[in-house]
Amino acid sequence: MKSNKDRAAVWSSFMYWWGRRSLQSRLLAAYIFIVLGPCLMVSVYSYQAINNTYMRDAIAKNSYVLDMEKQHIFNQVEAMERAVQMAYEDKEVVDYLTNASEPELEKLVEFNTGTLVNMARIQYNNPNIEHLRLYSKSTKLHEISPIVFREERVAGEPWFQKAMKLEGRQSWSYLSNDPDLMQRFIGQTSRPTPKVSLLREMNRPTGNHIGMFQVDMLLERFTPRTYAAAQDNQTQMFLVDEEQQIFTRRDPSFLKDNPRMAEAIQTRLQAYRETGEWNIHYTENGHSFLLLFTPLDRIHAYLLNVVSMEEIMKDISNTRNLIIGANVGFIVLLSVIAYVLNAFILKNLRLLTDTMKKVRRGEAYSGILIKGGGEVGELAHHFSKLMNTINTLVAQAVHKQALSKEAELRTLHNQIDAHFLYNTLENIKMKAEIEDQRAISDALTSLGGMMRYNFKWSGEYVKLRDEIRHIENYIEVMNIRFEHPVQLKLHIEAIYLELEVLKMSLQPIVENSVKHAWSTGDEEAENRMIRIEVSEADGEIVIAVHDNGTGLATEKLSALRTTLYAPEEQADDFSGSREGGRRAGGIGLRNVHQRLQLFYGEVYGLEIHSEAGSWTTVFMTLPKVLLTGDPER
Repeated sequence: MKSNKDRAAVWSSFMYWWGRRSLQSRLLAAYIFIVLGPCLMVSVYSYQAINNTYMRDAIAKNSYVLDMEKQHIFNQVEAMERAVQMAYEDKEVVDYLTNASEPELEKLVEFNTGTLVNMARIQYNNPNIEHLRLYSKSTKLHEISPIVFREERVAGEPWFQKAMKLEGRQSWSYLSNDPDLMQRFIGQTSRPTPKVSLLREMNRPTGNHIGMFQVDMLLERFTPRTYAAAQDNQTQMFLVDEEQQIFTRRDPSFLKDNPRMAEAIQTRLQAYRETGEWNIHYTENGHSFLLLFTPLDRIHAYLLNVVSMEEIMKDISNTRNLIIGANVGFIVLLSVIAYVLNAFILKNLRLLTDTMKKVRRGEAYSGILIKGGGEVGELAHHFSKLMNTINTLVAQAVHKQALSKEAELRTLHNQIDAHFLYNTLENIKMKAEIEDQRAISDALTSLGGMMRYNFKWSGEYVKLRDEIRHIENYIEVMNIRFEHPVQLKLHIEAIYLELEVLKMSLQPIVENSVKHAWSTGDEEAENRMIRIEVSEADGEIVIAVHDNGTGLATEKLSALRTTLYAPEEQADDFSGSREGGRRAGGIGLRNVHQRLQLFYGEVYGLEIHSEAGSWTTVFMTLPKVLLTGDPER
């Protein structure tokens, strides 16, 4: 509770201090605050976008290098597989390896000068192959270096035992050194020469072990990017076999400065085997790396491209500093400009304020001169105009008051005239009833209703119920003229009778149908019908006024629509009595359409559809609004 009071007191003190600052200081602070927010947002967004762009570019670039190296490895794999396959399918080789006794000198010479040369040619054709070796189970075999050996030399090696278990299927083995089978350099320390070996056991027939084929390739040729020194020392490739042995260059190497990286790679590969997920981000000793990898399922290994983010983060940091510097410079420049401009603007504002104070005290206004434009200059201009027109406005107010009194008298006079007409109609109606002229009496009743509806114009909106009653009165009055009356059919649900419509909006449409729908000459049409339906669609009300008249031809309908939707009233007219009638109806419909758009909006209005010789329908679209209380407002 005390903390809340302390915060309120601090806030009050700040507001008091802020209120005592000059307008120029507050405007300057407001400008800085308004600009600072968007600048920070744009800067953060730009920094994130640049950061993401750098990251995407780094991932894309190094993933491409990784894919290129993967393709190179597969090319070497295919070369090694072809070498094994060619040796495996050579009948002379198989016969020589299966020979259980000492070969004859002639056959030995023939094998040495023929088949063995072909084997050596396989290696010479692909210089990347380091060794092509054939191992035989036979202890009587005559060894021919560097290709044919007895398998007892390597039978105890783990990679040989692993290949034996595969029973004729290919086996891939990765070794840190290339051992000397002839043991010619015993006691000498050899340079580490990591290699990959492809081994395949020979069973002829199946289950009968004969020997082993081996193709070796040094890893520096098998995957040159893994052992080549990077030019920028920002990337390093790793080859990891299924036993999680890591092969890469020794110097320079990320593993020296980051001793936990090897363990992290092995842990992530194990997790990848179990879950199929791989996290490319790695951090050690404050340095960030990207661990991009691709599986080499064909040779049971993984190829990784480790990318140092040091240079990338340096570029991102430089870009960030540039953005911050640009923002600071921009805000400082804006502050200086705002201060100078505010000083100039507020000078004129003070002059205007002093002049207003003099006018408020009742002193005579002698004018104010403020050079330049802008809001203050415009305000001074309008203030001068205001002072020059005050007397005129007072005179106009007096004149308007007089006009208002005159309008009230005219309204009263019109009401008196309307009451006179109502009384006269009532007297004529009573006389018709006395003389038993019921048709005339009913017509006068309808006419009186129409007149009351027209004269009582207290607002633009009425209920649909009142507009329909007015149309019924209109039909009753018009049917006096016709031998065959017009039938009015209503299909309106009770709830829609409370809808808001514009007063006198449906009557011109019905009047248009009565006057023009059945104008076929002197002969009066029979079975004339006008149907009014109300429906609702997507929250909007559609009122359809349908007649079974002669309809409109296509060109007449097009001309009527042109009149309806014209922005201004057309001056031309159609020729002939019928066309002239339709033209008059078109103007009436156009007036209704414009009123609907004026009061409800341009999406509302009228639409006309017609079929020549059959019917015409006018659709009125308006928003759904229910009126309550008085029928008019």
